[in-house]
Amino acid sequence: MKRLFCIASIMALAAFCSFAGEPSEEAAGESTVESLKITILSTNLANRGLGEWGFSALVEADGKAILFDTGNRKKTVLDNAEELEIDLTGVEDVVLSHNHGDHVGGLVTLRKAFRDAHPKALSRAHIVPGFFPEGLEESDEGRVKWLAALKKHYEAAGGTFVEHEKPFEILPGVWLSGFVPRLESPESRDVPVPDDQSLFFSTKEGTVILCGCCHAGVINTVEHARKLLPGRPIHALLGGLHLMRTDEAVLASIGRTLKEAGIRYLWGAHCTGTEAHFVLRDAAGLSRSNSAVGAVGGTFTLGEGIAPGSIAH
Repeated sequence: MKRLFCIASIMALAAFCSFAGEPSEEAAGESTVESLKITILSTNLANRGLGEWGFSALVEADGKAILFDTGNRKKTVLDNAEELEIDLTGVEDVVLSHNHGDHVGGLVTLRKAFRDAHPKALSRAHIVPGFFPEGLEESDEGRVKWLAALKKHYEAAGGTFVEHEKPFEILPGVWLSGFVPRLESPESRDVPVPDDQSLFFSTKEGTVILCGCCHAGVINTVEHARKLLPGRPIHALLGGLHLMRTDEAVLASIGRTLKEAGIRYLWGAHCTGTEAHFVLRDAAGLSRSNSAVGAVGGTFTLGEGIAPGSIAH
């Protein structure tokens, strides 16, 4: 039987409609997530379903659900969810980590697949400033025209883009990171991706971080999470970390930072890089029992850890 993720109670969060005022960073940390499960629906490897160069994950937090990114190809997430017997019809909110095609490619297809029977399914997409470049409608540049088409078709299908200028508590204890400050760090790189954002989860075990590509940098993202949710360790770092071409000495430095931050679980997917993952794992003092390469169908569950699927062991 398919699982139905009902998030009717999310309607109580009227701020999503009016956005009369977003909470400040100082308000972070008052709520915690008691139950958390994250299931990968798109990444390079597939335990079940289809692997691709893309990323998507279903988040279940205290009985509510959010889709984080939508994969690369139009139907990958739709087909993988069916293969995994996951019903997305009760998921209203989509968080888009950034505007690259391998993270937003399935957005319109997913919305259209459910809109007739479930008008609110996947109808709200959360982004940060910079997701849509200036001059969107007038530009002749190919990628910008593609983004203009994405906006047009999603809105025509009844979807709404919601822009957040700063960290936002989308569910109790679940935070959109907002813009991640680009500080000097060993991994500093000139990547023009101003709209990169992650999800931060405040839990009793510490902070859980879910990244799409982490273009802002792993250390910068971790430090941003520690500032937003102070006084707690980084319990888990999950998702795409964009380290596949990173020098080993830099990877070791990042790993030491993660170890100092108290990391317990590392789940590198998509653009992390398999070899980079293992260097990072060793430097962070982790092992096979609490660190794995992400695969479609794999899960991270608070209190249980990573179940990566047989292909990712």
